[in-house]
Amino acid sequence: MSADSAVLDPSQKSSEELRAQMHGIGRAARAASAQLALASGADKVKALRAAAESIRRGSADILSANAKDMETARTKGLSNAMLDRLALNTARIDTMAAGLEAIAEMPDPVGRALAEWERPNGLKIARVSVPLGVVGVIYESRPNVTADAGGLCLLAGSAAILRGGSESFHSSGAILTCLHTGLRAASLPETAIQRLPTNDRAAVGMLLTMNEFVDIIVPRGGRGLIERVQAESRIPVIAHLDGLCHTYVHAGADRQKALDIVVNAKMRRTGICGATETVLIDRAVADTHLPPILTALLDKGCEIRGDETVCKMQSRAKPAQPADWDTEYLDAIVSVRVVKDFEEALEHIALHGSNHTEAIVTEDAATAEAFLTRVDAAIVMHNTSTQFADGGEFGMGAEIGISTGRLHPRGPVGAEQLTTYKYIVRGSGQVRP
Repeated sequence: MSADSAVLDPSQKSSEELRAQMHGIGRAARAASAQLALASGADKVKALRAAAESIRRGSADILSANAKDMETARTKGLSNAMLDRLALNTARIDTMAAGLEAIAEMPDPVGRALAEWERPNGLKIARVSVPLGVVGVIYESRPNVTADAGGLCLLAGSAAILRGGSESFHSSGAILTCLHTGLRAASLPETAIQRLPTNDRAAVGMLLTMNEFVDIIVPRGGRGLIERVQAESRIPVIAHLDGLCHTYVHAGADRQKALDIVVNAKMRRTGICGATETVLIDRAVADTHLPPILTALLDKGCEIRGDETVCKMQSRAKPAQPADWDTEYLDAIVSVRVVKDFEEALEHIALHGSNHTEAIVTEDAATAEAFLTRVDAAIVMHNTSTQFADGGEFGMGAEIGISTGRLHPRGPVGAEQLTTYKYIVRGSGQVRP
């Protein structure tokens, strides 16, 4: 069956019919998860490598599907940043395939002994990693998430039910076809990776209540999507919330290093969650360090929304409004504020940050360590670009998202983070007195 052959036309399907098909997907995923839990590491690696090969061979089909999505997206008036997130080219397709190969190189996260000990009564206890079961992944725009999420769940021994954004429907379908080719090559069930059969939002609502089939939900997208999922889900949620990231240029920063880092952190790719949205800079170095940063950003087409000091320093800057400090632009826009000192910078981050990624630029080692210790975020960085907030860059092969919550997992969610554990107790006839 092709990736799109089971797509429903919502106008032709009643709610009952859609629910029946959704439950069929859930039952198939649950059955597939039982098979995947017992699959060997070698079989999972074989499937991943075959999927990567299929993506490379199917590059023309994927690009053709993406062209349909891009045409529709332009017609709908999506922003340039959103179009960039959606767009695929040969290089990005190759990166997608390489991501699957990188996942295949990772150690099998299933069956690891996380801890072992023996009790005085002779009981031997082990805490062992096991698959989560069935993972529902809801995401927007970026079609490569189809490959990343499917590949990571596969290595983690869990079945995946995917719901990509409607804007990437054709692209995701073409990628899913390649993932199924990989599963067949390893004699694993194609139902180990499925997607919702329709763009109807009602299907998402049904997925969020299918706790008899689905063990965890991972939403990846904007605040509206995350809030809806958290409000409606009857299933535990690993939330990937806003990437309202700050880069703080401390008084001890090297000027050239600060310039290079800030420009990269904002402008390398403006539409990703690791892009810096607010730049903070100490008043002590604002006159020397800030003008070249502002000029470089403006020359690259970035709109600057600054506080009073910034606007006086750079005539092309626009006055920042209160909402700017709480906005994830995902575009070539940045808010800039001059702060009194380290403490004021930390106060700003605590008030306006989203617990995603925060960075400091400084040559002062003590201040850097204080920043890394005191800032509450899933990822904290010193002297590097926030654009490195990515599971692939962390050596995790790929990521399914970056969790901004406090409970496990936190930060990039790779294959290891998509496992849970159970306790195995071995005895020799002990009974409890």
